Amino acid sequence: MISVIHPSRVVNVNLALTGSKSITNRLLILNSIYSSISIENKSESQDTVLLDKALNTNSNIKDIKHAGTAMRFLTAYYSILENNEIVLKGSKRMHERPIYPLVDCLRTIGADITYLEKTGFPPLKIRGKKLNFKSVQISSGLSSQFVSAILLIAPKLVGGIELKLKGELISKPYIRMTLSILDSLGIKSSFKNKSIIVENSNEISKKNISVESDWSSASYWYSIVSLSEKAQVNLEKFDKTSIQGDSILPNFYKILGVDTEFVGNEIRITKNNDIKLPRNLNLNLIDCPDLAQTIAVSCFGLGVGCLLEGLQTLNIKETKRLIALENELKKLGAKVDITNNSLKLFESKKIKKNIIIKTYQDHRMAMAFAPLGMKSPILIENPKVVIKSYPNFWKDLNKAGFRTKLI
Repeated sequence: MISVIHPSRVVNVNLALTGSKSITNRLLILNSIYSSISIENKSESQDTVLLDKALNTNSNIKDIKHAGTAMRFLTAYYSILENNEIVLKGSKRMHERPIYPLVDCLRTIGADITYLEKTGFPPLKIRGKKLNFKSVQISSGLSSQFVSAILLIAPKLVGGIELKLKGELISKPYIRMTLSILDSLGIKSSFKNKSIIVENSNEISKKNISVESDWSSASYWYSIVSLSEKAQVNLEKFDKTSIQGDSILPNFYKILGVDTEFVGNEIRITKNNDIKLPRNLNLNLIDCPDLAQTIAVSCFGLGVGCLLEGLQTLNIKETKRLIALENELKKLGAKVDITNNSLKLFESKKIKKNIIIKTYQDHRMAMAFAPLGMKSPILIENPKVVIKSYPNFWKDLNKAGFRTKLI
């Protein structure tokens, strides 16, 4: 457990965040398919480390623990690795997270995948083989990573692929991210009317890619600035025309008193005390559900009510995030109502002190609640969980004037 408090509520800090986990993980799969790719400023997250290890070890048993992206991407990747047989498994929670939409689609194009325990869920046995072009459907209402997993291997399918998205389309920017990366490598694709075509490409030209820093990690700094009395935080290696879905952050947090300025390849975020905060903030986060926890906690700390919708994917994440959010916010004194796809937070003027926040083995629970230390002392259970996406989180908080202490 770690205690978190910021004595002065004033922040002035320059930080270099790790490269985007989402971009790095896509590039690692593509680098294993096309050796002509080189990657700079890789993510240092545990998810990326586990994916990289799985791709570069000879064992036929691949254990990716809590890394959901790795589970989805590797399921597709090993399906096309001819004359190779592996078992892909993870943590207990990973074995409770459904993967059948991806497996069903891969089987349609000829993949040899067997469920080893419960049908529809990991662990999996995968026998790699040559897969051919086919026009196929995939459910896009559970996780965009299922779609991206197929798109990453599509250029190596004989004839490419036509992928028709079935149902509600969630986290669309992450699908566009995958297609943008393919485009940067010279792989042709199109995306129209919920139909994606990716052409075959057996080889690509030599390419060096520097990964932009992670906007999801930046979200916690937006929360910190919003909860401060005065703050300026400079974050390196961010693009104004980012392909990351969470780059919508500046628009959301401007309403909560945070200004963003792009200066060269960094962002400068500052507290704007002249902004009149709304009584309620209504957002649909269907394209960026990973921001829900951070925004909800920010609103609670500011005494702002909020209605966050488009959150149906949060129940198949590292934990059932909507339930986890409701539980921990209520402990702090909040009034919260949740449904299967939304969270409603009512205005609140008080924050209970020294409350222990349970993290449910979820990195985003720890990092979303820690900024409340700017307002009131708070205790975070299992602080090491942050290594999943932002290993230097606690060190960076200390650089910004927080006092953290392991208990």
